[in-house]
Amino acid sequence: MSDWKVVPLRDVADIRVSNVDKKTLLSELPVRLCNYMDVYSNDYIRPDLPFMEATATAAEIQRFRVAKGDVLITKDSETPDDIGIPAAVTDEIDNLVCGYHLAQIRPIQSVVEPVYLSKQLSLAASAIYFAQRATGSTRYGLSNRTLAETPIRLAPLQQQKRIAAILTGLDNAIGATEALIEKHQQIKAGLMHDLFTRGMLPDGSLRPSITEDPFRFERTEVGDVPRDWRVFRLSECVEVVDPNPSHRYPPPTVDGIPIASTENFVGEDGIDLSHASRVPLSTFREQNVRCRFSRTDVVFARKGQIGLARRYGDEPKVFSHTVVLLKPLGGRCHASWLLWAARSSWVLKYIDRTMNSNSGVPTLGVAFIKDVPLPFPPFGEQELIASRLDAASETIGALEGSLQKLRYQKLGLMQDLLTGRVLVKLADATLEPALA
Repeated sequence: MSDWKVVPLRDVADIRVSNVDKKTLLSELPVRLCNYMDVYSNDYIRPDLPFMEATATAAEIQRFRVAKGDVLITKDSETPDDIGIPAAVTDEIDNLVCGYHLAQIRPIQSVVEPVYLSKQLSLAASAIYFAQRATGSTRYGLSNRTLAETPIRLAPLQQQKRIAAILTGLDNAIGATEALIEKHQQIKAGLMHDLFTRGMLPDGSLRPSITEDPFRFERTEVGDVPRDWRVFRLSECVEVVDPNPSHRYPPPTVDGIPIASTENFVGEDGIDLSHASRVPLSTFREQNVRCRFSRTDVVFARKGQIGLARRYGDEPKVFSHTVVLLKPLGGRCHASWLLWAARSSWVLKYIDRTMNSNSGVPTLGVAFIKDVPLPFPPFGEQELIASRLDAASETIGALEGSLQKLRYQKLGLMQDLLTGRVLVKLADATLEPALA
């Protein structure tokens, strides 16, 4: 690593702080504006981003026109630990101007590769540097001097280019996986709509729609449903249990059982207990007597955020008063189908239409939830519907697992490659540990 060096940002780039606002004035020229959120939300500034239409003076356009290879960085924030977020410009983008609250960094490309520079600015060391020097009270900012003196670890240029290529490749893989997840989420949403309005035939195919075969449907209090479905109040087929009817938090303990609330919900299906408070084992015993916890029980949020249904899962836990448990009764409700029913528009739209939303924090009483009307398919059809949706969810879960691995890989490689801990062998593009 003897050929690496640390230099101030001003030695490897031209730095300009934009003053171009979002206003549209007849006396100015039309431009597309790269705004704060365009930079904050993206690692790369690409032509397909929905840039804002605005105006700027000819002098502003000349000074702040965005060029391929620029690195844009947020220079203001409401908190000092969320400032200095960079994004690299990947293409020449017609008539694009750097907007207010951003700094425009134009690297000297014979010295520093733009993506490499952007990744250096996104390291934890840079975030700490910015946080320690940001000034303000209600809103924090970085001074021109702070930006100019930002320390940059500079590898030899060919190593920079290879590091940038590796990290860009990972970012592309992450982006492609995110797009695939979004595509499958849309497919699942469409499938769920069809399955909960048309249902399935015994051969696993969708029942014809009401427009295709209206005689297969009948009008009910909740709308048109297949003729062999029956509308019941939720409590007729599902046990609704308040796990914590006292609505008091049990006394905390160092060891014990985690207590979960909606704050511990992650993603569509998860409950993250890694930072959950712990309560005595006796609390679990008390709630378990009432709830008879099962991994397929549905946890349903009833206070603050509504719905967010997910299964109880395998890890023992207790709950605060922000949720209820839904448990299938008898042969009318299949355990696997219940999760999807709790996520369906039949349930959520009814709640949205009916609940009192003018009383502060949205809260559903147990009696209200029990009275929700829901069309129930025959038991065998419920099983078919749940199987189809569980398969779609498993596909998305596998993709989300791959995405998480890619993100961890990126974090590790950034720390290794951008600090010189691991060196790039240019000949065959492999990596080797740096010599001590």
